[in-house]
Amino acid sequence: MIASLPRPLWLRASTVVYGVAFFAFLFLPLLIVAVFAFNDAPYPAPPWRGFTLDWFLGHDGSGRTGLFADSAMLGSLWTSVIVACWVTLLSVLVGTANAFLIERTQFHGKQALSLLMLAPLVIPGVILGISILAFASRIANLADDLWGLELEFLRPGLPLVVLGQFSYIVSIATLTITARLKRFDVTLEEAAYNLGASRAAVLWTITLPYLKPALIGSAAISFLMSFENFNTTLMLVGSDSPLTVMMYGRMREGATPVLNAVSLLLMVASAVLALTMMRGPKAGEPDHAN
Repeated sequence: MIASLPRPLWLRASTVVYGVAFFAFLFLPLLIVAVFAFNDAPYPAPPWRGFTLDWFLGHDGSGRTGLFADSAMLGSLWTSVIVACWVTLLSVLVGTANAFLIERTQFHGKQALSLLMLAPLVIPGVILGISILAFASRIANLADDLWGLELEFLRPGLPLVVLGQFSYIVSIATLTITARLKRFDVTLEEAAYNLGASRAAVLWTITLPYLKPALIGSAAISFLMSFENFNTTLMLVGSDSPLTVMMYGRMREGATPVLNAVSLLLMVASAVLALTMMRGPKAGEPDHAN
C-alpha cells in the first residue's frame, strides 16, 4: 500500500496491535529470563521473591553457587568459545575457497555440486550428527583393525564436534561470500595486472578488501551458529560438554536461576556483537574504493 494514502481506523489499529504482539512475542520471554536472573528464589520462575546477585556472585558457603563461582558452567562456556572459534576459522577459510571455486572456475558438474553443497542445510541436525558419528566411528575402527592406529579425533569429543558443526556452517559461509564475490568488478583486477601487480598482491590489496564485509559477516554468523548449536553437538560430544549440552543437563536435573544468569550474559554479549557489527564498515564501501 502507498503510505501517503489514508487508511481506515480499524486498519491502523490492527497494524499497531500486530506490531505490539509480534515484538512482545519476540522479546517478552527474553525479558522474563533476564529479570528472574536476579530473583531471590531457588527456581527461575514467578513469583518474585526479591532482588539478589547470588546467582551471579554466590559461592558454595552461601548455599547458592553463582555463575562466576560455577567452574563447570564457566568451563563449558569456554569450551563453546573454543569450538566456535575453530568452526568460524575453518568455515571462513573453506567458504572463501569455495566462493572462488564457484565464481572463478568452470568445470563439468559445477551446478550439481553447488546444489549438493546445500544438502547439510536441509538435513535435521540430529540426523546429521548421527550420520557423522557413525561414519567417523567406522573409519576409526577400520584404522584400528587394519593398522593399529587409534584416531582419537574421530571418536566422540571436541574435534568431532568441530567437524560436525563445520559440515553445515561452511555452506552458509560459502553462500554469504559467494554472493559478495558475484558482484565484484573483475576489471579492477585486470587493471592491477596491467600495472604489473602479482596475483598475491591483487588478492591482498583488491579482492579480499572488497570481500571484507562478507568475511566479517560470515564469521559472525558462523560463530553464533556454532555457539548455539545443540542437536548436532549432542550426538558428537564427549566428556567436555559445550554450554548448550551443559545447560540441557542442568535443566534435566532441576533448573536454578543460574541458567537465567547464563542466558542474560549471552544476551548482553550478543547485543554487544550486533552493535559492533552495525558500527563496522558498510557493505557497499570496500576499502580499496579510494
